[in-house]
Amino acid sequence: MNKASNDPITLEIIQNSLQATADEMFAAMRKAAMSSIIYEVLDMGTGIMNAKGQLASSGAGIPAFIGVLDKAVKVIVQKFDKPGDIEPGDVFVTNDPYHGGVTHLNDIVVAMPVFAGGRIIAWTANIAHNSDIGGMAPGSLSGEATEIFQEGLRLPAVKLIAKGEPIKPVFEIMKVNSRMPDFLEGDVWAAIASVRIGAKRLSELAEKYGVETFERAMASFMDFGEQVSLAELAKLPHGTFELSEEQDDGRIYNAKITISDKEFVVDLSDNPDQDVGPTNTSRDGVMVCAQMIFKSLTDPYSPCNEGSFRPIRLETREGSVFHAKEPAPIGFYFETEVRVYDLMWRCLARHVPERLAAGHFSSICGTFIGGTHPDTGRHYTIIEPQLGGWGASYGRDGNSAIFSGFHGETFNTPAEISEARNGLFVDRMELNTTPGGEGKWTGGHGIRLDYRIRVDGSFLTAGYTRSRILPWPLDDGREGSPNYVEVLRREGGSERYSFVSGLTVNKDDVIRVVTGAGGGIGDPKERDPERIREDIRNGFTTPERAREVYGFGD
Repeated sequence: MNKASNDPITLEIIQNSLQATADEMFAAMRKAAMSSIIYEVLDMGTGIMNAKGQLASSGAGIPAFIGVLDKAVKVIVQKFDKPGDIEPGDVFVTNDPYHGGVTHLNDIVVAMPVFAGGRIIAWTANIAHNSDIGGMAPGSLSGEATEIFQEGLRLPAVKLIAKGEPIKPVFEIMKVNSRMPDFLEGDVWAAIASVRIGAKRLSELAEKYGVETFERAMASFMDFGEQVSLAELAKLPHGTFELSEEQDDGRIYNAKITISDKEFVVDLSDNPDQDVGPTNTSRDGVMVCAQMIFKSLTDPYSPCNEGSFRPIRLETREGSVFHAKEPAPIGFYFETEVRVYDLMWRCLARHVPERLAAGHFSSICGTFIGGTHPDTGRHYTIIEPQLGGWGASYGRDGNSAIFSGFHGETFNTPAEISEARNGLFVDRMELNTTPGGEGKWTGGHGIRLDYRIRVDGSFLTAGYTRSRILPWPLDDGREGSPNYVEVLRREGGSERYSFVSGLTVNKDDVIRVVTGAGGGIGDPKERDPERIREDIRNGFTTPERAREVYGFGD
């Protein structure tokens, strides 16, 4: 079929083929990756962009990665804008948030142009967290970093493969800067395989239906995405909604959201200056948070594209914690972004209760444990986000042991994999049933997870929020419980942290991860007695606490 077609069925087939291609890219990367953070946790994402770098179709993966890839590709397109700069078979790489990377240096974006009819018709791209990209600390994350230069090797949108041939010096520079060069190389090649299979599928699609029809399908579906968003935007409560919230470190974050028929305006300009440490984020990263909230409110069940987000307007102040200026460190960006994501969520929750639950544990709870593997003698680094409790909704209790809304469709690493690959023991993983989140509908439970160290001189780095300021309730429900990490020393004694960097842990020390319950909704005294009995049977509460909190029993 060479003639351009406006047939809606053909256009829909092409759009569904784009989605299938993004999903195949995801599967290919998962199967080929070497690091458990990628193939088990699925800390990655895939997507397809049009020739300009606009998001055409997103694959599976972390919700916070959905809006990253288009921003990275747009930087590549802008940088390589001369004839001959981009040729068939080229592959590009970036990880720098000041040069298209959006997140932090561990997250490497790999992108490939798709050619047909003598021109670029699309891009395939992916992103994944890599275990070590250099820097001052193993795992490349340190709470002591004061400049991005200390956080690892920066790849500012450069060519990795030229006309199908690897640029060996770039690979060599990447490997020599990593404490885990074999894993880094293997994971990067998995990413390359992913974009290549995606590019092959799209070239076949364009050949089958014609380049003009292919491009028309992408454009029409973006326009459709905008139409759907505008139709749903019109159903939301209109007006300006504001919220100020204290954070664990004492700072105040502020959000102002204005909703109209045509726009969803997020104003974050009135916020603290950027931090001297690594808890900053880029403006693009904050835009991703706004996109996630917007998608939840408008059309949460269908794929998204550039058109889906056209009604969003974001206002920030350069030099603030939500719009950091180079060379500010940005390693723990995820805890700042999950904070602004939750801030926007809380700002709107009372106004759209059918879409937004009470506050959840709302932290990535990034846990980094490393050292020498006792069986192989090689360096290992665990990178593990943690599960926690979600807030209650009107009419139902919150989910237990689920990743944060920011981290989304990912999995915890099975104990067997963690023990074999990472040289430690997983002694327990269970629900955390300490008090918190009670209400007519209760918040879900977090977890308690114990890692036991096998080798002296290992290390712990962690960054948790919602450790002091707890998950928020609604309508007289109770707050959730805190997130923290505790170190139980083999000789006795313990230490509790929310942020810690490079802490030495030794053989038979136990690192205990504790994540919180989500917030409750409604007066606990109104909880259904049968639900309270079930809570007691399941060990979620005790008869004594049921009498105290719910007024249940004699």
